[in-house]
Amino acid sequence: MSLQSLLQAQMANSVTQIPPEALEVMRAADDELKERKVGADALKVGDFLPYATLSDATGNAVSLSSLNEEGPLIITFYRGGWCPYCNLELKAYQNILGEITGLGGQLIAISPEKPDNSLTTIEKNALTFPVLTDTGNRLAKALGIAFELPAELQQLFTNFGMNLDGLNAETGWALPIPATFVVGGNGQIVLADVDIKYTRRLEPSEALAALKSLTAATA
Repeated sequence: MSLQSLLQAQMANSVTQIPPEALEVMRAADDELKERKVGADALKVGDFLPYATLSDATGNAVSLSSLNEEGPLIITFYRGGWCPYCNLELKAYQNILGEITGLGGQLIAISPEKPDNSLTTIEKNALTFPVLTDTGNRLAKALGIAFELPAELQQLFTNFGMNLDGLNAETGWALPIPATFVVGGNGQIVLADVDIKYTRRLEPSEALAALKSLTAATA
């Protein structure tokens, strides 16, 4: 089953579980983000990845430039372990991890959550690839994919018990747009998928195809 099919099933189930008034707040927030053209200035194919030092799930520093020196990267940004759509995406990438590493690539997932919460995400989804913390969304901001949640959505999340101000590694209500980048060994972006619609994600097979194209070009 495709990732998008799983996401659609999750969305259909969520609609039956979330109160109508909450759904209306969420839809209004989505419309507001579209009107603000959030993500319109995100880095694109041909741009170069802005390097940063992130934290792994045990709090150790991880340099993106050092990882990229070892070969091409598939980097997926997710909102947090609290997001069911993100968990489905992470599991889908775990399923093709062997193919990614077989092509000489590395898979990295990044969120603004505290390392302890990233560790929970790893354990919950049985992930065997690095899940890193982008403190304060600094890398996401450099990529042009960070945004502040509308006030009404902040209140709704709080009512649902999801206080992002406490879950994330730095206070605030900013999140990354769920996005996937495939980056060549020279740091150049060869695939960029950015969509403010959080219920849609790039199929991992497409990221894998971009990685295969990279390796074929250098063969």
